[in-house]
Amino acid sequence: MADGVELVAVTKRYGTVTAVDAIDLRIPAGSYCCLIGPSGCGKTSTLRMIAGHEAASAGDILIGGRNVTELAPSQRGTAMMFQSYALFPHLSCLDNVAFSLRMRGVARPERRQRAAEMLARVHLAEMAERRPAQLSGGQQQRVALARALITNPSVLLLDEPLSALDPFLRGRMREELKRLQRDLGITFIHVTHAQDEAMALADLIVVMEGGRILQSDHPRAVFERPRTPFVARFLGGHNIIECRPLGNGTFALADGSAIQADDAAIPADGPVKLAVRSDRMRLAAPPDWPNRLAGQVTAVEYHGSFVRVALQDQGGSDHSLLLSETDFYAHPVGLGEQVVAGFRPSDVHLLTN
Repeated sequence: MADGVELVAVTKRYGTVTAVDAIDLRIPAGSYCCLIGPSGCGKTSTLRMIAGHEAASAGDILIGGRNVTELAPSQRGTAMMFQSYALFPHLSCLDNVAFSLRMRGVARPERRQRAAEMLARVHLAEMAERRPAQLSGGQQQRVALARALITNPSVLLLDEPLSALDPFLRGRMREELKRLQRDLGITFIHVTHAQDEAMALADLIVVMEGGRILQSDHPRAVFERPRTPFVARFLGGHNIIECRPLGNGTFALADGSAIQADDAAIPADGPVKLAVRSDRMRLAAPPDWPNRLAGQVTAVEYHGSFVRVALQDQGGSDHSLLLSETDFYAHPVGLGEQVVAGFRPSDVHLLTN
């Protein structure tokens, strides 16, 4: 059975350093939540406080509506899967998975049966008697996952569980994690710094920076409408344009040209920062797209199904376009060329500082 998790003004200090700064967060029961941000943003400290492996300096942690702030890890109904997996090298896979049941005094026949069932759930039944050194990285990851799940936690906490895997295996294990979360129906809280991982897995994505939560929502909502320049840059795929309002939804760029925006939230005075998704810009834009951004091509990167074109505008700001392979090779450009990117008013939205 899944439990929801709620953080109320939770703070973590290490001496004079504030790692997590009075954050509030509500994670619905049975959801897959990803905490994402750069190194040192506070996401792992947050995870460890939920687990009880770090004491909160202030605030409250509630799991299933119960205040667990002062409880030991074993009393919280959570399980944690560590980045290093921390498997016992001298034990078989079966005994690694059964270890926590052994510590709880479960009889040997029962714990081995339950461990075998859990290994089967992660498709490793045939590896039961092997030791960790005889397994691949992905298999070790699944043993660690089975060991975390065998205690039937209501919340599973994962600290960058895919970071040690190669890109192909990471994609496979991503699918496995999502399948398990759906099948088990429990709450997963997953720390990562990989944007594609968080976007693929999460029902709720929480972007952190400097110990604070900058934005939390469904991945599509965060990607479509990032609130701040940091979120727009960190999740990638957005260009940030600094300009000043001229009135009636029109804005002046540094080079004197103007763009239009449909976003009603954009103020009528003072400098503003606007965001436009990289895949919404075109070099050969239709003539009815009124917005134009001139710049010099600084990089061209072929990615197979798309081509990334980087350009620098006359004010020195960097931007990028993600063009389909077909669109790019219909109108190819090279380094140093002067180009003009077009985009629609409906693709422009306001960022806050």
